[in-house]
Amino acid sequence: MQVQGGIGQTVGETSFGSLISPAAAFNFGYRFTPVWSLRAGVGGWQAKGAVVGPTQMYSYNYLQGNVDVLVDICSIFSGYRPGRAVSPYLFAGVGVNGAFNNAQAQSLASRFPADGYLWSGSNILPAGRFGVGTGIRITDAVRFNLEVNANFLGDKFNSKKGSAVDWQLGAMAGFTFNIGLRKGKSQPAASPEVAAVPVQQETVSSEPAPAPESEPVSDAPAPVVASAPEDAPSVAAEQKDAPAAPVFREEKKDVFFKIGKYELRDSELANLEYVAKIAKENPQTMIEVTGYADPQTGSAKRNMYLSRKRAETVAKWLETSGVSADRIVVKYKGGTESPYETPAQNRVAICIVR
Repeated sequence: MQVQGGIGQTVGETSFGSLISPAAAFNFGYRFTPVWSLRAGVGGWQAKGAVVGPTQMYSYNYLQGNVDVLVDICSIFSGYRPGRAVSPYLFAGVGVNGAFNNAQAQSLASRFPADGYLWSGSNILPAGRFGVGTGIRITDAVRFNLEVNANFLGDKFNSKKGSAVDWQLGAMAGFTFNIGLRKGKSQPAASPEVAAVPVQQETVSSEPAPAPESEPVSDAPAPVVASAPEDAPSVAAEQKDAPAAPVFREEKKDVFFKIGKYELRDSELANLEYVAKIAKENPQTMIEVTGYADPQTGSAKRNMYLSRKRAETVAKWLETSGVSADRIVVKYKGGTESPYETPAQNRVAICIVR
């Protein structure tokens, strides 16, 4: 969710800056991949125009609904990094603009040419837009947002005939709240635990078992039990021969990082995509992501931080790929444990689907 406020500038016949007016916007968005996002929202407030000779300005109101495609610039070149301090982005989109309350321009009707561009009531126009912005991290859930945008509309937007389109420029600031992404369960470094498997045991009594009561002896002949035909099929054999249903065992993939880094590299995306695919095909499974660091490099505190960020980066990538956060368990070991022999292999986050 994104809330913005700022200023707009309607391009007209006066000097730039003389037609500034207030603007606001409210947006909802969804990040489909580390690079691509989609945003829908509504913005607007006030726009201005002017007639010249002498110059006299007028204002009117508008609202504009938009759908934008956003591209995260840093994720294109250096991989996905959820803790990045500054995240610049580009966007482009389309919308519908509805202008209204044009009474001030109507009061100056005698100074407008009779070309049919002066509108009354409301004015609905298609719009295109593009711009650039950046998010400045405050917390994992909140970012301060700066954005500039340009909107181009039909020539009747400002009630005057001019070039092919009218332009409404904007400079906005606000906050972006990541309310749709939940974190996986995070566990600090700890010794590995093995889940206890319940085992049924026979109860042993210190007292001897009582002797069974003797059956009374009868003189009657013992009943004859008919034996089954030799060629009768065995039910137990049939059950034994039946094919067992396939049981998902376990899948393990490694995601390696550069020394001192926790950004994902393109070379590791294939393993992550495989983990996401297996997890989606087996919705009953859980995904355990454990981060590690090379104990031969850096302090213990730094290594613990690196291992945690590596595990969280992988977990967030899986979430953006459609794996529910409730199914992801995040662990980190710092440099206290080394899953492999070489230092480079220990700069890793290990994903286990089970």
